Amino acid sequence: MKETIFYVITFNSIHHAIKGEKILIDKGLNVRTIPTPREISTSCGLSIKFYEYNINKIKTFFCSKELDIEGVYRITKGINGKEATRLEI
Repeated sequence: MKETIFYVITFNSIHHAIKGEKILIDKGLNVRTIPTPREISTSCGLSIKFYEYNINKIKTFFCSKELDIEGVYRITKGINGKEATRLEI
């Protein structure tokens, strides 16, 4: 099995997750809402999934405070399951 890496943005509420998805899609980014991976403990059940090629564009939205996020995580999915690492952004 090949290792897969993707990223998720977690939020403090479902409302913020839905708003965040709309903002990012309106900006032309390839993102989608997914259930928050169980490897991440968070208060909201929805997260936004994206891939590394979008990380720099998405960082600009964190700085501008357009998104009210809880955290950003790198998810590594491999032969031994999933591992979540919180990123300092």
